[in-house]
Amino acid sequence: MDLPVMPPVKPMLAKSVATIPPGMQYEAKWDGFRAIVFRDGADIVLGSRTGKPLTRYFPELVAALRERLPERCVVDGEIVIAREGRLDFDALTERIHPADSRVRTLAERNPSSFVAFDLLALADASVLDVPLTDRRALLARALSGVSAPVHLAPATTDIDVARGWFERYEGAGLDGVVAKPLALPYLQDQRAMFKVKHERTADVVVAGYRPHKSGPVVGSLLLGLYDDRGVLQHVGVSAAFTMARRAELVAELEPLRMDDVGGHPWAAWSEEAAHETARLPGAPSRWSGKKDLSWVPLRPERVAEVAYDHLENGARFRHTTRFRRWRPDRAPESCTYAQLEEPVGYDLAEILGTAE
Repeated sequence: MDLPVMPPVKPMLAKSVATIPPGMQYEAKWDGFRAIVFRDGADIVLGSRTGKPLTRYFPELVAALRERLPERCVVDGEIVIAREGRLDFDALTERIHPADSRVRTLAERNPSSFVAFDLLALADASVLDVPLTDRRALLARALSGVSAPVHLAPATTDIDVARGWFERYEGAGLDGVVAKPLALPYLQDQRAMFKVKHERTADVVVAGYRPHKSGPVVGSLLLGLYDDRGVLQHVGVSAAFTMARRAELVAELEPLRMDDVGGHPWAAWSEEAAHETARLPGAPSRWSGKKDLSWVPLRPERVAEVAYDHLENGARFRHTTRFRRWRPDRAPESCTYAQLEEPVGYDLAEILGTAE
């Protein structure tokens, strides 16, 4: 492979803002694996945010990119999997598997797509220093008439259209809106763009915590919600605390601490088979590797209000939540899935302009 921009490349990033800023190019924020595609003839490399290749995990996409991208190019975008008209992040994570046979089985069962939204190089020219508006025009021409599973991400400079996307597209599994300054060059590994994500709040049961790696203080709170059977399901964590606050939390939660996990709703957390029928903390996975997943059980009697941005498959918080306050006025049993707001469904095919 011999391209004007060679792997590894760390993608340009976005910083969070509360509202959609004016005077920019707007795109939907895709909930997938960020990937930079390098194509030089038959050679394809899918680079991840960390710089490590994703190529072997998406064989069906490699074949499609070889057919649909320009002969020599470097394109930034997102690998996604669509199921039942919306993005499915869980199906993506299943692909990161050491067994090639398993990867290929999943590729046939739930094929992936690539949504292109920026251009880094075309033919023999790097366009890293070219303004965004010109890069977008080059990308649109290069992908004119492209077909699924490769897509050109919709973009607009109309802020009212972007606001409409922010309200509607969540139902298709998208995260929010990204705003990009029109004259912006491609700045590797810099937070030069802006992202606006959905934020809601929920009251959750704090049923345990993981110690911080630096010592005997709280690393993350383990959060639960009751399902319609009255079973407490692990739905995520809250972890953004100062070191002083982490130490205070240990003292605050000490009266709830259980010496033994027996009798706790998540007592079976260490049994791999138990994770097949319930959401428990510490599920073994290829992501956690040998990481210590042990935790301190607490009697599930304390309620906290947390802010969250995205609900994954109606079952758990997609990202780490943000602690807002304790809710002593709430009974733990009242913290159910029923309080969570589900976005109105929106067919992903309408966003991409194709039938998936």
